[in-house]
Amino acid sequence: MKRHSLKDWLMATRPWSFPASAMPVAVTLAYLYWMEQEMNWVNGVWALLNIIVFHAAGNTWSDYFDYRQKVDTQDSFSVKTLIDHQFEPKEIFRLSLGLLTVALTGGVGLLLHTGLPLLYIGIGGMACTLLYPTLKYRALGDVVIFLAYALLPMLGTAYATTGIIDWSTMWVALPVGLITVAILHANNTRDMQTDRRAGIRTLAMNLGGRASAFLYCVEILFPFGWLIGCAAKGILPWWTLLTFPALWAAWGNVRRMVRFPSSGTQVIVGVDELTAKLQLLFSLLLTLSFVLARLFS
Repeated sequence: MKRHSLKDWLMATRPWSFPASAMPVAVTLAYLYWMEQEMNWVNGVWALLNIIVFHAAGNTWSDYFDYRQKVDTQDSFSVKTLIDHQFEPKEIFRLSLGLLTVALTGGVGLLLHTGLPLLYIGIGGMACTLLYPTLKYRALGDVVIFLAYALLPMLGTAYATTGIIDWSTMWVALPVGLITVAILHANNTRDMQTDRRAGIRTLAMNLGGRASAFLYCVEILFPFGWLIGCAAKGILPWWTLLTFPALWAAWGNVRRMVRFPSSGTQVIVGVDELTAKLQLLFSLLLTLSFVLARLFS
């Protein structure tokens, strides 16, 4: 069996995707700071690191089953970790189990520092990780991503840092979560042909090209309108409109996606990566806006 460096193992986890899980936690911490909640920052950082490990486990778990299901092939746009035999399937499977063990251990430790509600949130997160391949193949991947990278981590972070299940975090979970889901939706829209050949179903396939492109545009544009509405109602500070420079990047993605039904797959190659960068930019600006709103209130 081929020997691998630490860098090889790290790259197998797809670290470039980690902002998708880390930024919702960062936004939550900034939101709670703006709300002037009494916070345990150690637990907040702990939650941030733990969800990144969960994300790494989920990536490798998904890669293993996508390879087994022949969803990832040489002519697909997927990562080539297993396809190019950089790693053997059993190595990725063991890596995933190891990461899950670390994440579970960290979650139990955080649970002991907080309380029982975190157990239920953690069970939900674990279920999302383990069941993601099965649910993704049945057109439920978008729902799982929203749960795993918006609703659950933001509620969990709020509870870990304040001791309260704070449902008000959903005001920011929706915009951040929609853009995160759009990363997967862009990927699935691009991969409709290869996914159909593999015998799986995704939401993009069920909708078809035109409706799928429209949904993607809604997912990345609606968050900006949502923030305007929340600011106008006094739910969120006007500082959150500092996210609007990210609208330029979103509009660039929209212009590419609307060409997909007539121009074909090649026009949206790379849109998933651009959407991930959009999510990072939007979330960073939203995080900054809450900090500034607190400092200058």
